[in-house]
Amino acid sequence: MKHKTRIYFDDFVNAVHNCDRRSQFCERRSQFSIVNVGATPRINAPQNDYGYWAAHALVKGQLHIFGGDSDNNKIARLDGCSFKELPARLNESRRKNHAAVSVENGQKSLVCFGSYGDIRKSCEIFDGSATAPTIAAEWTHRNGFLGLFKNQPATVGCYDVEHQKAETLSATGWTALPDFHLKTSSHSLVGLDNGAMLLLGGIDWGSGGDAQTGIWELKDDQWSRIGELDSPADSGSAIYVSRSVYMFEAQNSAIHRIDLDENEELEAVEQIGSQPGGYFFPVLLQTTNDFCT
Repeated sequence: MKHKTRIYFDDFVNAVHNCDRRSQFCERRSQFSIVNVGATPRINAPQNDYGYWAAHALVKGQLHIFGGDSDNNKIARLDGCSFKELPARLNESRRKNHAAVSVENGQKSLVCFGSYGDIRKSCEIFDGSATAPTIAAEWTHRNGFLGLFKNQPATVGCYDVEHQKAETLSATGWTALPDFHLKTSSHSLVGLDNGAMLLLGGIDWGSGGDAQTGIWELKDDQWSRIGELDSPADSGSAIYVSRSVYMFEAQNSAIHRIDLDENEELEAVEQIGSQPGGYFFPVLLQTTNDFCT
């Protein structure tokens, strides 16, 4: 039997949430909450915790989720208003702290990292029908996540090793990027059209694990702090839509919008709303206002 879960709204960016940090046991209700304006949509899934701790990325224009608590090796695709589990499986068991990013112009997804051992370095490629191992990172990147820098996958920091290392992946392997200024994890990474990459918020382990407000940009192989969020933010997700970055974060349950100008320079930062709970790493998807209504 498939479960239908409750939905929430705010403008045109949709969020399929993971879990609410305010619950002692990270309650698994409202796993597929949608943030939008209009009538209430419904997302069908085999169980209510189907998206719990899953990573996500678009492959060939369709939302896919990878791993997570319900099945560490699963790959599922959102078909219409229902998640369909695919025959393809992840090569590594990725329960949480992993990441995914669309690569090769959205035709494939890179899925990397995890919670322990060498899985914190490992990566694989999913092409829409099958997975294959690919080159492992030089450093561990548990909760270091993935973004795009110069249109290539990139990652920064680590939750448990607490380092400042950044790396990028090309056809020849992972190469070092400039060290970040903080011992960071649980931030959001966003690639821009001009090749730069933004790092939003996160946790600084050099300051005892405090959540951060910084908006950092890696451009021309140099990190710069270009702005501030209105409140500390960590353990969120971000999506880039029409020269605005939307960040849904867990620390204060805030929704931030970062507006860029035509040259992708910072123009304005605003907290535009709040989520109904402090959701860890929500799955974000841009849709229309009548999505699944």
